[in-house]
Amino acid sequence: MARTILVVDDEHTLRQTLVEALEDEGFAVTSAADGRTAIAQFRAAPSDLVLLDLMLPELSGIEVCRAIRAESDAPILMLTARDSELDKIVGLELGADDYVTKPFSLRELLARVRALLRRSDRQAGAAETPATIQIGPVTLDVGGHRLIRDGETLAVKPKAFELLAFLAQHPGQVFTRDQLLERVWGYDYAGETRTVDVHIHRLRAVVEVDPAAPKYLHTVRGVGYVFRRPA
Repeated sequence: MARTILVVDDEHTLRQTLVEALEDEGFAVTSAADGRTAIAQFRAAPSDLVLLDLMLPELSGIEVCRAIRAESDAPILMLTARDSELDKIVGLELGADDYVTKPFSLRELLARVRALLRRSDRQAGAAETPATIQIGPVTLDVGGHRLIRDGETLAVKPKAFELLAFLAQHPGQVFTRDQLLERVWGYDYAGETRTVDVHIHRLRAVVEVDPAAPKYLHTVRGVGYVFRRPA
């Protein structure tokens, strides 16, 4: 299911530009042109992230930020045309997670959106994920950042561990190679998608009894990879 974003800005052209850019990236986007409408829309259908202009009619962005933060932990990225450090500090103290100053590049904005969503996912995962995950004879010690088999710590590269942990924390969910690069390596990683294939191959050699017939790390042809628990 697509992540949802609420765009709140009274500048029609900018608002539409943001909506179209985010939709092109695969997000489901709603928008509002004033503070009261923004709060009403968020309460009716809470979004995964809010892009919030500081200067709004009806209610200011500061007031909207305060209202949303009182009800939700959804990341809030503030958009401001002001250079005043005080405005930014007030927004952050009221619960905004980040801000960009107009004019900004769409590339920078999208990078910040992805970073905030990743951070939100990690926080949610930390609250819900068990300290250890059993993968056959191998124990994935999430907090200790190690793989253990027969009491011994297995040698795996840090990114390979992070990739395995991410997939194991989302069992049954298929991810494309691009999604895995973004979630594990980060949005600014410039490497090839083959990097994921190489790491999966190495992980199978560690956790699978028969790497050629994996029980846990499955390839979904034409899509990507998924972690599944045997029935």
